[in-house]
Amino acid sequence: MSTVTASDATFVALSGGVGGAKLSLGLAELLGERLGIIVNTGDDFEHLGLAISPDVDTALYTLAGVVNPETGWGRRDETWTFMRALEELGGPAWFKLGDGDLATHVDRTARLKAGETPTSVCAHLAARLGIAARVLPMSDAPIRTVVETDQGILAFQEYFVREQCRPAVRRIRFEGADAARPTPQIEQALAAPTLGGIVICPSNPWLSVDPILAVPGLRAMLRASGAPVIAVSPIVAGKALKGPAAKIMGEFGLQAGCRSIARHYGNLIDGFVLDAADAELASGIDLPVLVTHTIMRTLEDKVALARECLAFCARLAQKQMASRRVGGAR
Repeated sequence: MSTVTASDATFVALSGGVGGAKLSLGLAELLGERLGIIVNTGDDFEHLGLAISPDVDTALYTLAGVVNPETGWGRRDETWTFMRALEELGGPAWFKLGDGDLATHVDRTARLKAGETPTSVCAHLAARLGIAARVLPMSDAPIRTVVETDQGILAFQEYFVREQCRPAVRRIRFEGADAARPTPQIEQALAAPTLGGIVICPSNPWLSVDPILAVPGLRAMLRASGAPVIAVSPIVAGKALKGPAAKIMGEFGLQAGCRSIARHYGNLIDGFVLDAADAELASGIDLPVLVTHTIMRTLEDKVALARECLAFCARLAQKQMASRRVGGAR
């Protein structure tokens, strides 16, 4: 990093769900094409014969400015003619596909059947939506998040959407992960000499980030990059801003708080970002900590948090460089 200027530095984000997409948007506003976003695909599934990739599409719609602002997922100004007709026919209606959203799934399915990879399909969609950042599925191999609960084994979307996260979680596993590998695009992003930092977005660690880290070799690539790795807590004042993270933590016997999140990531990360509401907890985290405002309601909030994360990475990189110089002098 010594020969890389701030205007040249590239960054990588790990993202899943709405929280991850929000910070990714803030980072993309500042970095444009210098940002690579590794997105969770453990939520992917086939429904009605279509290849559905919820976290990838949430990232794409958010970055393109067409996401539904009320839900944080799906498209804005959506219509639902298809779903109404499907329900009239007695078809499954628990997973909602809007008419505009449906076009994305139809196009993706056709391209995959024609032999394209998920990464190339994602690049096509991003280009059509005018997105400068590189949106990178975590692997081109299928990996599926499976949730073992007190009500049986559920595919992720069955647990998350159909059952609305009500069953108690006993274990989470990622089918197909052993046979997967990071894509060449991810390898290139993490090996870039211009890499200035890696940001783990405030996504659910167990449901959105762990599937990414389950890809063999990816965790080692993060550490081998030499760039600072920071994580932003998805828990504020003991509560998840969205989704079942706090509930799952309780079911796993963990205290729902930012300290538990930091311990979960362990030695993978070099720094941790928590909300000002949890400032008094910073002393219990054995890492450099950035205390700031992490709740992102507006675009300005997203950009402000992104700017803080980039500056935090720069400070950590400077410390790492100074430490190397001292070690070399010895």
